[in-house]
Amino acid sequence: MVKHIVLYNFKEGVDKEAAVKLIASVLEPLVGKIPGLLHLEIRQAYQEVDYALYSEFESKEALAAYAVHPLHKEAKTHFTHLLDKRYCADYEV
Repeated sequence: MVKHIVLYNFKEGVDKEAAVKLIASVLEPLVGKIPGLLHLEIRQAYQEVDYALYSEFESKEALAAYAVHPLHKEAKTHFTHLLDKRYCADYEV
């Protein structure tokens, strides 16, 4: 299993609460629609980042396939314009 954690900061002036709800509404439903994606959650964060994405995949290959999957790419069109910085970590368990 691969755990995929991404931390994001929004651009200045973005309504953080509304943006997190939007992102969750387009990404969380992908579980069960993209092979190998086992779990995905979006939560508003505090301290140094604005929100966190936590997901689990069957394998490294499943994570790589998710990154280029048409449903994932379409979902990203709804929010990438809101993002400023991204920090990512993946690890196997």
